[in-house]
Amino acid sequence: MARRATVVGSGPNGLAAAVSLARAGYEVRVLEASSTVGGGVRTASLTLPGFHHDVCSAVHPAALSSPFFRAFGLGERIEWVHPRASYAQPLDGGRAAIAWRDLERTADALGTDARAWRAVVRPLTRHLGDVVDFAGSQLLRWPRHPLTTVRFGLRALQLGSTLGRGTFATEEANALIAGVLAHANTRMPSLGAAASGLFLAAHAHSADGWAFPRGGAQMIADALVADLYEHGGTVETRRHVTSLGELDWGDAAAGDLLLLDTTPRLLLTHPGLPPRYAAAIRRYRYGAAAAKVDFALDAPVPWAHPDVALSPTVHLGGTREEIEASENAVARGGMSEHPYVLAVQPTILDSSRAPAGKHVLWAYIHVPAASTLDPTELVVRQVERFAPGFRHHILASHAMTAAQRAVFNPADVGGDVLGGAFTFAQAFRRPVVSTRPWRTPLRGVYLASASTPPGPGVTGMPGWYAARQALRDAARHGYGERLELEDLFGT
Repeated sequence: MARRATVVGSGPNGLAAAVSLARAGYEVRVLEASSTVGGGVRTASLTLPGFHHDVCSAVHPAALSSPFFRAFGLGERIEWVHPRASYAQPLDGGRAAIAWRDLERTADALGTDARAWRAVVRPLTRHLGDVVDFAGSQLLRWPRHPLTTVRFGLRALQLGSTLGRGTFATEEANALIAGVLAHANTRMPSLGAAASGLFLAAHAHSADGWAFPRGGAQMIADALVADLYEHGGTVETRRHVTSLGELDWGDAAAGDLLLLDTTPRLLLTHPGLPPRYAAAIRRYRYGAAAAKVDFALDAPVPWAHPDVALSPTVHLGGTREEIEASENAVARGGMSEHPYVLAVQPTILDSSRAPAGKHVLWAYIHVPAASTLDPTELVVRQVERFAPGFRHHILASHAMTAAQRAVFNPADVGGDVLGGAFTFAQAFRRPVVSTRPWRTPLRGVYLASASTPPGPGVTGMPGWYAARQALRDAARHGYGERLELEDLFGT
């Protein structure tokens, strides 16, 4: 009888684990709580017929640099859009700073800060593979590229403290870096925000830039599911697992496996979980949340600065001081009247998302955990600030509060879309301090979600690492063999 594996959750990490195990010869089934697969990579008609909106993530800077997705061949399996501008930062008075894929063009436009921008970003972009290797795994290991790791660490220390405010002199450069650091949804300045932002900024000037799939994020999930089916796996939707006791996932002693692309809290439902490990899971912290709104538009967003219309990703928050004030208000459990807004306008380069001549806009703000705040009006006001007349182009909108997101995707505890607070401490404790954080004390049970290293982002790496650990442990017990990406995907 074939060894069996059950994967709970069909986000990119769960599907990465499922595909890996199916290719390794396991009989794999995936259980998904929702009626559709994809977790954080879903696309749906949320507003009007013919308008297709990404339900969770929309742009995927790290997908094409991910070792798992590179081995899987994701860049060839679906069509990707590679914008000339990775992200834009509008400012008052019709000004804007643009992070072009071309690093030199970006730096030159920053005037007196050109040299400083190059010094911060260029060494990381030039050695992006080394950065991905270091940041794309758990940190309790000796780095394979020490020089790049030291460079990254020094830049994170520089930008992660108040001293970093002296790195750039111009309002444009300060806003451009603040907008990308704010993705971490944590207090600013901080090491967590700096590390996250530097990783993204390095990708912004890479060959792929901040790419996204033509047709929507769902294309990523569909490609993974197709490969799973090709290797004999199955997917069961509307299977909301609230307790491990509900599952008949096989016999761990016979090499059967259970992988969880879920919150680690699901482990607490097992009576055999050791008290010390259970206490560590209870101490694992979740962070602030995201509240999202999608718009169907009758025209492109009328940005005051024309170059903003060339960038699918737009950071709306004004100056560095305003962005930091907004993020720190959320970190304290409050809200700013002028919140940082992360917006994506995919239809400027992907006309498949809306009827001819029409457009969609995806946007979210950071809010306290479990907030019931409807973000629509706050987002509209921030877009209007930099694109006067935007309100008149709205045909329909669809909002999802943080509280609603927590129900929609139970892995997003309180609406936290990052799988846990993105702090320096939790970079090492995700969700426990271990050189093998994907393995749990329950034999045959592994964590495969963004709550494990390397953390959030559409990379598939937490799922691959969990599957690899499971395969190594099974081989040690005499079931199968140790397999690596090149063994499974021929790379």
